[in-house]
Order: sequence, then structure tokens, then C-alpha cells
Amino acid sequence: MKYETEINFVKTLLGNFHLSFVTVESPLTMPVAPFDFGLRQLLLPDFKYPEIFERLEEVCHPNTIYRVEDFALCYYIFFRIPDVENLFAIIGPYTLTVITPDILLKTFGRFSYPPETILQLEKYYQEVPLLRDESTLFTILYTLGTTLWKSEDNFSLQDISDITVSKYELANAELHVQKPAEPFLSMKVLEKRYADENELIKAVASGQIHKADVFLNAFSSRQMEQRLTDSLRDKKNYTIVLNTLLRKAAESAAVHPLYIDRISTKYAKKIELCVSPKAVDTLSRDMIHNYCLLVQNHSMKGYSLLIQKVLTQIDSDLTADLSLNSQARLLNVNSSYLSTLFKKETGSTLTEYVNGKRIKHAVSLLNTTSMQIQAIAQYCGIPDVNYFTKTFKKYIGTTPKEYRDSIREKAKNI
Repeated sequence: MKYETEINFVKTLLGNFHLSFVTVESPLTMPVAPFDFGLRQLLLPDFKYPEIFERLEEVCHPNTIYRVEDFALCYYIFFRIPDVENLFAIIGPYTLTVITPDILLKTFGRFSYPPETILQLEKYYQEVPLLRDESTLFTILYTLGTTLWKSEDNFSLQDISDITVSKYELANAELHVQKPAEPFLSMKVLEKRYADENELIKAVASGQIHKADVFLNAFSSRQMEQRLTDSLRDKKNYTIVLNTLLRKAAESAAVHPLYIDRISTKYAKKIELCVSPKAVDTLSRDMIHNYCLLVQNHSMKGYSLLIQKVLTQIDSDLTADLSLNSQARLLNVNSSYLSTLFKKETGSTLTEYVNGKRIKHAVSLLNTTSMQIQAIAQYCGIPDVNYFTKTFKKYIGTTPKEYRDSIREKAKNI
């Protein structure tokens, strides 16, 4: 299916909010699971789901994303998948408010349903996702629409009435459904939210921590309204989405997937371990800072593919044979050509670059561990201690022992 990658990505994002996203081809050639979790079958025993999709063909125009409030206070998103004949996307159901017993009685009580049906309705609404604020959903839809239709000017977002009420009456009674309490988000608000989110991602993609903080504050002030009754789960869901967006930002900065997967997995676990909304907020900022540092330290943007491969090999294993001849053989290129290209793109020779990385790692180990200097030398890929000491002094100005002694002396004076 065309756009399968994009649609699956959005499905993953919406899954973090427990929102269903299905695609259905019309006319139906096979049975389809009820898109409303069976609500219409409960309230209208003779209801036929295929007729809904016939109605979709009549109502849903190309290049338009529709938001629908149905007779049961649930919301859905419908749109045609472009460039695929009669393929529709359906997101939902979800509600915008907690459906209390009082609301149930007000909405359905006058239609003479038996008590057991009302009880089934109570259970039904407990399973329907609650979005107190649709801003993140609309941001995702706006991004998807821009991808599917190539430009924000090529599609629109519209509210329409329930596409089922023209053909069905609820328990043989006339429907009088309240209008939604919150209007459909204006395009200007969406554009501003989308712009702030993009600026945040651009800041991370360029490794600019301060700039990312500025846009995080602006973005969060509008985006972090509570959407679920469980405020902790609400914060976690938002941060899961943020982690995904930051991962894409690092990818756009040409950071190797090895490092992206490592940091993304780490924060996915940390998010679930948070025990308070405040802890999630702190983790979000820490996550953004570390993605920025990841870009600063591992971005290969601007390097040729050949040099990217060399840099990845260096970063992934400092103990490997990283000599010019070894890398040339590994990449099946002429060593002189590789040497010239590496110097041109990095500003240093391969040996200088590798030694710099190794000594930087040695400094980190001297600061954070009590490992013997000989062990550190081996761990950094320079097993000859004398050569390690000579190289360390060339880059740092002192021997490894003198450097460690100075650290210990400073620690005593604190």
C-alpha cells in the first residue's frame, strides 16, 4: 500500500494514546471489525456497518481530513488515503470529557433502553480513550496531511455531522445531540503549534541545547494540558511521542542508528519508571539535552558516505585496528585517496583523529573510574603504555598519572 510507512508511523504514535487507527477499503469485500468497538450493534441491533462506508464515499472528498462527533458523544477522524482508490482511514473513537452516569442518563435515558444496556454503555465508555485536549492529535494529523498531500496548502481539516444519523434512528427516537464543547482547532493555532514543534526539532537536530530549551518551554505551555484522567499516564504518553520526535531529529542530523537506538531505548525505559508528573517533566528536559549532546558528538551531517563509515567504525570500537591501511582495506578503497578525503572533510589525519578520540575516552575513564592506567590504555586501543603516556601528554599536557593525581588533589580540597 502506498504511504504504508507513514501510516504505520502515525499508528504507532496514536497507539501511545490508545487511539485506534484502521484503514478500510470500500466497498467492503470481507467482514470488518466494528470501527466503534460495537457500540452501534449494541444500540441498533439491525445496524449494518457496510452502509457506513457507502456513506463515506458520498461524504468524504479528497484532500480533506474530517472530524465527526457521533450521536453517542464519541469523536472520529475520517479521510481518504490519496492515490489509492476508495481506501479510507478511520481514527477513533475517543471522547473529550468523562462520560458520567448523569451524562449517560441525559443522553440516552429518554430512549427507553433497559438497565442492562445502560450498564453496558457505562462499561463501553470506560474503554474509550479520553482526550481532554486534541492538540497533539491535530498536530500529528497536520504533519501526516502535509506528508500525504505534499503541502499544507493542499488539504483542509473540517467538522461534519454524524454520518449515520441520516439513515438510522436511535431506538426509534429523534436524536438531539449536544454540540461539542470545544470547537475544532483553528488552522492558525495548528500552524503555530506545528511551527514551534518544528523549531524544537530543528534545534535538537543542530545540537543547540539553549535554543531547544526555549522552544520546549513555548511548546509545552500550549501542549501539556491534561488529556487523560490519569495525569501521570498523560505525561508519559506525551513524553513517549517526544522521544519519537527527538529520535527522528537525530536521524535527520545523520547520527548513526546505533546511537539513536541506544538513547531512545534508554529513555523509553526511564519514562515508564517515573512515579510522578514532575519526574516526567524533568526527564523530558534531560532527554532533550542528551539528544542535543548526541548530535553534537555523533552527527555526521556534511560528511561523505565513505567518511561516515570510517567515523562510525571509530566510534563503535576504539580497540579495533583503526589504521589507515586497515580502514582502506575494509572499505575497498585506495589508502592515499582515503587519507586525502579524510583530511579534507575532518581537518585532521586519520591517526590524529583516532588518537584524539582515544585520549578523550581515556580522560573520561580517569575521571570516573579507578581502573589501572595500563588497563585504561588497553581499553582505549593503545596497549603500549609508553606510547599511550606519550600520546596522552601530547594532547592533554600531562601524563595520565599526573592527571589522575590532580583530580584526586582537587577532590580533597572540595
